[in-house]
Amino acid sequence: MIKRERLSSSGVRTTGILIAVVFVLYMAREILIPLSFAITLALILSPAVTWLQKLGFGRVPAVAAVMMVSFASGGGIAWVIFDQLVGVANELPSYKLNIDSKLKSIRAPGTGAFGRATASVQELSRELSGVPPANAPSATGPTGGRRGTGQPAPPVSVHVVQEPANQLEYVRDVIKPFLGPIGVAGIVLIFSVFLLTSHNDLRNRLFRLVGLDQLNVMTQALDDATHRVSRYLLMQFLVNVGFGALCGLGLYFIGIPYAVLWGFVAGILRIVPYAGAIVAAAAPFTLSLAVFNSWTPPVLIFLLFATLELITGNFIEPLLYGAHTGISALALLVATVFWTALWGPAGLILSTPLTVCVVVLGRYVPQFSFLQILLGDETVLAPEARVYQRLLAMDDAEARSVAELYLNEHSLSELYDLVLIPALTMAEQDRHKGALDPVKQEFLFLSLKELVVEFSEKTVGPPGEQCERTARGRVLVVPASDQADEIAAAMLAQLLQQAGYAAIPFPLDKAPYEKLALAKPGEMDTLCISALPPFAFSGAITLSRQIQLRFPRTQVIVAVWGFTGNPERALQRFQPQPPKQLIATLAGAVQFIVENGVEDHSTAQAQS
Repeated sequence: MIKRERLSSSGVRTTGILIAVVFVLYMAREILIPLSFAITLALILSPAVTWLQKLGFGRVPAVAAVMMVSFASGGGIAWVIFDQLVGVANELPSYKLNIDSKLKSIRAPGTGAFGRATASVQELSRELSGVPPANAPSATGPTGGRRGTGQPAPPVSVHVVQEPANQLEYVRDVIKPFLGPIGVAGIVLIFSVFLLTSHNDLRNRLFRLVGLDQLNVMTQALDDATHRVSRYLLMQFLVNVGFGALCGLGLYFIGIPYAVLWGFVAGILRIVPYAGAIVAAAAPFTLSLAVFNSWTPPVLIFLLFATLELITGNFIEPLLYGAHTGISALALLVATVFWTALWGPAGLILSTPLTVCVVVLGRYVPQFSFLQILLGDETVLAPEARVYQRLLAMDDAEARSVAELYLNEHSLSELYDLVLIPALTMAEQDRHKGALDPVKQEFLFLSLKELVVEFSEKTVGPPGEQCERTARGRVLVVPASDQADEIAAAMLAQLLQQAGYAAIPFPLDKAPYEKLALAKPGEMDTLCISALPPFAFSGAITLSRQIQLRFPRTQVIVAVWGFTGNPERALQRFQPQPPKQLIATLAGAVQFIVENGVEDHSTAQAQS
């Protein structure tokens, strides 16, 4: 009860911290957004600064040189794009005839099939709404008043637009919308310069802030976050370059003017997730409407961008970003929505780097480990837990697929020891607590029995490693007390049979001695008791004593599957006559029988 209250209190405290953090992120977004962009820019430029320092430059001159080159490159690219866009705008008047024809075709579809269908729909809509046809006599006169009433037409609203008094006001009105982004860009540049020049000092202050006893954790966290964000930025750059190149090439073959320009713009705008490709496609799509007489080029442009975006967004990016950022594809989508709602377009651009930092926080701070579980791409459930969970959901098909997938990379013995027996142990723990429904219990045990039968054709290891045995003494495997013990006994017998031994699994029975007596165990046989936690020892001890009293000449071993304690100390619980060996795994049982089993019949007869 006390532990549960502590967990509840810890959960409330963590939830409160998260709510407070989200509140601060929203209220301080005017400062945090430029700072986040500055940190991202600093990560991009930091390798160049480090390279210049290796050449002998000081930190400040290296930062100044990198910032000047970056600023000049960005300004040059922006000027080239602006100049090309001005050229496109100047050529638009020459396409006025095509633009007018496209607008007329949209407003009046014509006499084709589409036009006739549109006219039919419009006529049907008028009939349903009771609106008279366009050629029907109107109840209004030419001046808009009703005939014979003399009432005037309704007044027309007029808006007075005042022109700027001078050129300065005109320039002010033009540049006013750009002042905000320019100011943010200036703050970002200032932050970036300080982050690059004072990198070591800021890092040391952060270490001092979290405490000297956390140096190792913080160093790992910073290195991990920096590495993941840098890899993401590199992957994003490569993906956007490829996207822009393919767009430009496709537009060139379609025949769009300035195809290289539009490909370059597409590569840049795709920095904005999801919306960037749509915005990039708008300009060449609109230009194609003006340049070409037919609708084929616009349709081809739409298909080009849609196909590239679907392939890139659904296949290439999840593969690359997931592998280098440690974030699942669904988490990326949810995080994008969250940061966009919190910070708007800036959050949309920064969503992935920010989410990477959140995942790293969950990885290294135990209180926020649930963030790593929710957002990370690591397997949350182990194979044994997945098998047990799917069997609880009565989905034996998926449980079988999990086992088969595991078997593709592991041996049958490892599948049994590391997946199926742990799943059986979970079932036994829930059954003894009364938490396992009888119907699900029956389904679970039956499904696991079927799995063992299906895997009976699988080999223990590579064919060359199988043991070819002559006629040896038998191995009699007896379950201790319940169905789980019986299933584990069947697994062991199966592995021994594939290893060349005559292994006989006995079914669950309240009095197994009668059936054992029919088998007539001898001194050349080995009798193995199969027991599964949590109450494995009680049944195994009772059965071991009774079997050794009835068959004193037969070698007895006890297998307590998954036992992690001291075997020698556990064997003392079997006094006064303990078994020869206590075994915890199927692989260990097979190895023990191979190394310590009785000799074959011919050797025993020769010695006698």
